[in-house]
Amino acid sequence: MTKLLHFVVITALIASAGYAYSIKYDTLYYAEQVAKLKSKVQREREAIAVLEAEWQYLDRPDRLQAAADQHLDLQPLKIQQLARLSDLPNRPEREDEIGRKLEALGLLEPTSTPKDKNSEARTPTTQTPKR
Repeated sequence: MTKLLHFVVITALIASAGYAYSIKYDTLYYAEQVAKLKSKVQREREAIAVLEAEWQYLDRPDRLQAAADQHLDLQPLKIQQLARLSDLPNRPEREDEIGRKLEALGLLEPTSTPKDKNSEARTPTTQTPKR
């Protein structure tokens, strides 16, 4: 009987050691994955910073002005190109096309709902508790 008990205890000890080692190696694996992801995030942040710096370099007003002068044939603004707000036409009325189509089909007339003979049965009531 004691030999069987010793065998069971030793087997349980070996199984628990194997399980502890598997947990340890899984933990190491996930820790490596976290470290890799952190370094990847840092590289992406650095790349974003570089792209923002490039954008600021390309978005300089003097560079844009030179590019506009070279590629766009812009003329100076003339006084005749200015207009007053009162010179602009009024916005046209917006039409309700769906409503017009429903009206043409005769679907906009009010409809009568059939009345229930036992109308009190459907009316909700609230009662206050009596004291």
